[in-house]
Amino acid sequence: MADAPVVERHARAKVNLCLVVTGRRDDGYHLLDSIVAFADVGDRVTVAAADTLSLTVTGPFAAGLGPPTENLVWRAALSLAAAHDRPPIAAITLDKHLPIASGIGGGSADAAAALLALSALWQVPVPPDLALRLGADVPVCLHGQACRMTGIGEVLHPLQFPPVPAVLVNPGVAVPTAAVFRARPAGFRPPLAGVSAAEIADVAALVRRGGNDLIAPASHLAPEIALTLAAVNATDAVLAVTMSGSGATCVGLYPTEGAASAAATALARAQPGWWVMATTLS
Repeated sequence: MADAPVVERHARAKVNLCLVVTGRRDDGYHLLDSIVAFADVGDRVTVAAADTLSLTVTGPFAAGLGPPTENLVWRAALSLAAAHDRPPIAAITLDKHLPIASGIGGGSADAAAALLALSALWQVPVPPDLALRLGADVPVCLHGQACRMTGIGEVLHPLQFPPVPAVLVNPGVAVPTAAVFRARPAGFRPPLAGVSAAEIADVAALVRRGGNDLIAPASHLAPEIALTLAAVNATDAVLAVTMSGSGATCVGLYPTEGAASAAATALARAQPGWWVMATTLS
């Protein structure tokens, strides 16, 4: 199928700038209030017409993933095909550049990108409820823009944020989300207040004020997180520091792209085993 159409979609890293646990449903799902932005770095999903369904994984973090049939991209393809009563046939390539189990929505972003790419290839819409059935973070990744995320992740409120220079830093440890929630102390916090931000300094103030309720339990499970937060906090010109999602990726916000680039260079030089990436959040 040399002339088969090819569709590509970027699976941008999801960054939780704030994350508050506000409650828990009877079915065990936690209720969240989170400010989410997306980085200009991420994975890439490519799909092409084919006679069967296949998934090839490439990229620097490909080796850390399990069999293709256990990947959320595979499930996304099967689910979208089933929703339209059509055969799930496509050649899918996932170019994996985001660390695995790192709190920046890699798997969910990949699934969302696969849904968008296959929707275009097959010329079918993505059903409104399909993303949530794949995972709590898939709806926000499908949205792909700065927003306030509430409920278990399915209620999205678009936000207008300025582009924010940032550095993403992962110390090379995988932190399973379920284990972090199990380690979380009892109790909940009220929802966030005052989430509007017109300037980069406003976003940084929101990050400092809102915090992330999962930092303490994640740091207990992976002490490297506290060291990473301290290292980012020690960089020049940093405005705010937090952890994304359930970790272990930490985030520093900066006033300019130059400041973020300089911080990334310094961190990579000091910790060559870490994954360090200067980016812009929007």
